[in-house]
Amino acid sequence: MSFTGKKFPNITVPAMNEMGDTIQINVLKEAIENKKKVLLFWYPKDFTFVCPTELHAFQAALGEFEKRNTIVIGASCDTPEVHFAWLCTPKDNGGIEGVTYNILADTNRNLSTILDILDADFEYDEQIGEEILVGDNVTYRATYLIDEQGTVFHEGVNHMPVGRNVDEFLRLIDAYTHVQTHGEVCPANWEEGKEALSANRDGVISYLTNN
Repeated sequence: MSFTGKKFPNITVPAMNEMGDTIQINVLKEAIENKKKVLLFWYPKDFTFVCPTELHAFQAALGEFEKRNTIVIGASCDTPEVHFAWLCTPKDNGGIEGVTYNILADTNRNLSTILDILDADFEYDEQIGEEILVGDNVTYRATYLIDEQGTVFHEGVNHMPVGRNVDEFLRLIDAYTHVQTHGEVCPANWEEGKEALSANRDGVISYLTNN
């Protein structure tokens, strides 16, 4: 199910903060109550290979997201305790020490199931006469951008081996903010400072003619 153009699910999930405290986070309310955009990114597992590179990349760009009035939240199906152990592990030992944003611990998989981002398939086992789970039942690299009203304006899902480009999410936030502010639409490869389009036929023709 796609959530683009719809409200993000109204579900509260445990999370771990940088101080080692287990807290409760509702992503929809984070956006609406704080009047901020939210970037929520899911990764498969703590203590793996590609995942820490992504968490550190989002941390390195955290100031840029904050400039854009955007909260960054990570998420996986690991427990809060595993998150904290990873947060306490140095970067040069595969850890995420230094990451300061909150990380959801969707251990019961309630939210990831609704979002339909789990690597979970079922096969019928003739010996026991029941369907059994095949796969790790962990999430793909799914990313959601949510606006100040709690509406999803971007979602994307990468397969496990493919890491994300953090700069692209900054560009998407810039583009959506431009639409919100100016009522113009953003053409292919648009970046902040480039010409946008008036949302009418004459404006599109003018842009195409001049570009």
